[in-house]
Amino acid sequence: MESIPQGNTKVEIQAYAAFLAVAELASFSLAAERLHLTQPAISKRIAQLEAALGASLFDRLGRRVALTEAGRALRPVAERILRDVRETRQVIANLSTEIGGPLSVVTSHHIGLRRLPPVLRDYTRHHPRVRLDLAFMDSEQACQAVERGEFELGIVTLPLRPAPALAITPLWDDPLVIAVAPDHPLATQGAVTLDDLGQHPAILPAVGTYTRTIIEATILQRHGALDVILETNYLETLRTMVAIGLGWSALPRQMVRGDVVEVPVEGLAIRRTLGIVRHAGRTVSHAAGALMDLLGEAADHP
Repeated sequence: MESIPQGNTKVEIQAYAAFLAVAELASFSLAAERLHLTQPAISKRIAQLEAALGASLFDRLGRRVALTEAGRALRPVAERILRDVRETRQVIANLSTEIGGPLSVVTSHHIGLRRLPPVLRDYTRHHPRVRLDLAFMDSEQACQAVERGEFELGIVTLPLRPAPALAITPLWDDPLVIAVAPDHPLATQGAVTLDDLGQHPAILPAVGTYTRTIIEATILQRHGALDVILETNYLETLRTMVAIGLGWSALPRQMVRGDVVEVPVEGLAIRRTLGIVRHAGRTVSHAAGALMDLLGEAADHP
């Protein structure tokens, strides 16, 4: 592949980053927002790539864009180039034992609210030279982002079948319990079976999420389809909807208190595992290693 005419390696890297952002978001304006650039700057970098390669990379379709055949061929190459650049920088950074520099971490909202605050407080206190970039998204999207190399670490609900490129480190066993409002019929019923549970509306995470898959794995095999009246991936929202009496849900035991009570269900035990995901082929930075150590200590001494 030819170099961009300027012969400036930094310019080349920036152009590839712009190309990948536009390819993912199908929008020059959204790519500009993500990279904190103006839209003309994004367009200029794409134009440089197209001029250097002698091919159009995008079809402009109104306000949206789509990859051309050349663009589709370039995408995996550009991803590899940027991964190699990040890897090179990390290898050089690791020549020093000082813990500092950038660390990109992605986590779920639940873990970010319930598990990470004391860990991050201690981490930033002990390693003030680390520039922590913390993002929030659903665990499924977080794992994909780590696999693409966009984040060094993900702290998420671990997938049941992780992608081959991901290395996982289990941290917390997270039992889920059936939860209802105190005045829900199931709260005072006594012995509750799966059939009883299936007679009442449910509020669950969306289909395809790790947590929904874990919840349904047992219930569907033994009961059948559930009456799911509301889906949301935010456990705090699920808890609120349960508390006002809209239905039952499966929540982490630590969230069950006060206006939400646990309903033991005969023969039902649901649990998920929270932990760390990282790209198996990526060198672990000193900053990431220090955070992983601290997370391990927190898991060992809850």
